[in-house]
Amino acid sequence: MIQKQAFRFFDITHFLLVLSISCVGLLFVFSATYRDAAPFSIFFKKQAFGLCCGLGIYALFTLIDYRISMRYAYFAYYLLIATLLFTLIKGSIGMGAQRWINCGFFKLQPSELAKILFPAYMVYSLDAAHKKFPTPFKTFLPILIMLFISVFLIMRQPDLGTALLVLFVGLILCWLDGLSRTFFIALLCATLCTLPFIRYVLKPYQQKRIAVFLGYGSSDKERYQIEQAHIAIGSGGLCGKGLLHGTQNKLHFLPEGRTDFIFAVLCEEWGLVGALFLIGLYCALFFRSLMIINQLNDRYIQLLALGLLLHIILSTIINIGMVLGLLPVVGIPLPLMSYGISNLWVNMASLGWFQNIAMQRLFRREL
Repeated sequence: MIQKQAFRFFDITHFLLVLSISCVGLLFVFSATYRDAAPFSIFFKKQAFGLCCGLGIYALFTLIDYRISMRYAYFAYYLLIATLLFTLIKGSIGMGAQRWINCGFFKLQPSELAKILFPAYMVYSLDAAHKKFPTPFKTFLPILIMLFISVFLIMRQPDLGTALLVLFVGLILCWLDGLSRTFFIALLCATLCTLPFIRYVLKPYQQKRIAVFLGYGSSDKERYQIEQAHIAIGSGGLCGKGLLHGTQNKLHFLPEGRTDFIFAVLCEEWGLVGALFLIGLYCALFFRSLMIINQLNDRYIQLLALGLLLHIILSTIINIGMVLGLLPVVGIPLPLMSYGISNLWVNMASLGWFQNIAMQRLFRREL
């Protein structure tokens, strides 16, 4: 646990931004699942429970020294690999994927944990490995092996969106820590060479999503979801139709309105003004976070802090991009907004952990 004096440096602005986005998310989960016969749906109740517990998780990670959390996360990552294997064998199946472990009131998605555990695993490993290996590539080799094993297991579920997210975060952190340009050129060449065989790797529904992004597919089948999202966004106009008055949502034209396409629900009901308000909250949160990272003195703590933030930044860009039709649909939820307890808890843990780093940077400077 950190010293009480460190709480004098609690970044209240950062916390209020996190809380504001979370409350907007809960409001639109309520709107997306509202029915006259049952105003408070089971999804809203679960998300409200998840948010309350999530704030507790945020507080817990704020209290625990980030170095202690990082050490435990290093060993927990090996347990996560075993859990991912267990999920492939005995996991709960839903929507054609085997990604969850049934915990009764909610389903745990272990792949979500890779977003927060891998940066900690990597930074802890790098800190130790740089002291042992004079050759840079030997430093990164065990980390890259673990990264590709994780990505492979997540893709097998299949969960291409989370797999790509973990891969991108891992590679960005390796690049920032000095992994040679030669490796990335070789990786790019290998990726380009395998492109003709990509259809043998992707599931049929994943191939259809790429085809839809390229403009193929029927409006009442393959393109239905994305076109309904565009109708919802466009019909919202400048100020929207008002909370609980979105017709695409209420008349069940918009699939997955409470999860991946919750941004379309917000655009329909709050319009362009509401969309810009939410994007403004995200930008303020990310800008504040990057300012804090820039003030850190230790290179490895900078990497850890950035790793905790990167998956949230990338998820936000990808989710909004796919809802607007700028990117293919990959099933990545909008952080702190979309329905999903596992995703919410992981984001809260990341941001609470980040808050601990932010507090201690000023506390240690004062000492």
